[in-house]
Amino acid sequence: MSDATDTGRLWGGRFTAGPDEAAWALGVSTGFDRHLWRQDLAGSRAHAHELHRIGVLDDAERDALVGALDRCAELFATDGFPFTTGDEDVHGAIERWLVEELGAVGGKLRAGRSRNDQIASDLRLWCRDACDELVGLIGELQAAFVAQAEAHLDWLAPGYTHLQRGQPVLLSHHLLAYVWMLDRDAGRFRDARDRLDESVLGSGALSGQTLGLDPAAYADHLGFSRVAPNSMDAVASRDFALEVLSASAILAVTLSRLGEEVVLWATSEFGFARVGDAFSTGSSIMPQKRNPDVAELTRGKAGRVIGNLVALLTTLKALPLTYDRDLQEDKEPVFDAVGTLRLVLPAITGTVASLTFDRDRLAAASVGGFALATDLAEELVTRGVPFREAHEVVGEVVRLAESRGVDLDGLDPEELAGLHPALDADVAARFDVREAIARRDAVNATALGSVREQLDRARAAAEANRG
Repeated sequence: MSDATDTGRLWGGRFTAGPDEAAWALGVSTGFDRHLWRQDLAGSRAHAHELHRIGVLDDAERDALVGALDRCAELFATDGFPFTTGDEDVHGAIERWLVEELGAVGGKLRAGRSRNDQIASDLRLWCRDACDELVGLIGELQAAFVAQAEAHLDWLAPGYTHLQRGQPVLLSHHLLAYVWMLDRDAGRFRDARDRLDESVLGSGALSGQTLGLDPAAYADHLGFSRVAPNSMDAVASRDFALEVLSASAILAVTLSRLGEEVVLWATSEFGFARVGDAFSTGSSIMPQKRNPDVAELTRGKAGRVIGNLVALLTTLKALPLTYDRDLQEDKEPVFDAVGTLRLVLPAITGTVASLTFDRDRLAAASVGGFALATDLAEELVTRGVPFREAHEVVGEVVRLAESRGVDLDGLDPEELAGLHPALDADVAARFDVREAIARRDAVNATALGSVREQLDRARAAAEANRG
């Protein structure tokens, strides 16, 4: 690049030579910031109306600019916008095109506006839309869990700690756990959206502008709820992007945990669930293989999204106020993280909807591994035995059962009675898995009635996010 007056750049008047070719290649951002075209054009429309209000544009000039911006949008929408090698960024490319279309009138749109407040506004608008979209996609995944929970409402399943069988639960209770994990994820995007909902246009390069442009008018035009209170903070801050990335990373971790459980449950060793054909793949050499690749890719993508958060945190950690060119690095991590989640969420939603469960295998596992030992200890507590002592007694019962190669319900009641006076034939009632689940009837627990009530709340949560 050598032409200091190249129309694809928004600067250069004081320079006698254009940038070095390598320097130009480092700074060009049209390869990724073109994703902001909708937001940039929306901000330009708002700016044209403000310039008209203060008299910089007359009626005809305003109408010409707005009409050209609409035509420009049509070009972008059909992937027909004519980028050139001289375009440094999407803002410069649009201005260059406007000048080509309208002549000197196209150059009037830059008055009172800097790339600094322009890009901050564009990215806020983009992130606002992304938060809404991701909340909706989360709602779809929640709805898939609700449907599966409803279809398998009273099915038994093992509950785990340390990936060891702990206590029996209803399969529906396990499935609904993800609805609430996802609901918090959706809430984080809503929180981020609320904080970024500030208009920054009118801030100029850093200190505002002298033309009398009204920051509140931009907020009205663009649907922001308020105006950023400090122009320096407005152009320099990217914590709103960090919040979107943080919410994205936490959601990716939630989805990764889900992917891991699908992978485990679909193994021959567990055999609890089968992933539908449309969400499974085969092996290039082993004809028998049925691989849960969507779940594995969901798990794998988490590292990428987490990395995007770390990348932007590292970029921002030492930047002085206000704008620094380092901030050009704010967009790609956000675009990549959101783009990744746009791919993952529909795929894992389909995977969850496709799952079929093995009722007998789940039921058998729900009572294995001495899963009702805690129920026995708590029964002793109701009979006046201190829990510390009850814990030790039941530990002895488990050792005895292990030595006999049976579970708790396989022990002779007389042998049980010999281990502690509080153990009698009536404790055998504590070895019924259905009764054990029914006893857990607190509002957030796994009893059938509790899960029915939880299901209603979960359905409402999913619908709120889908809406």
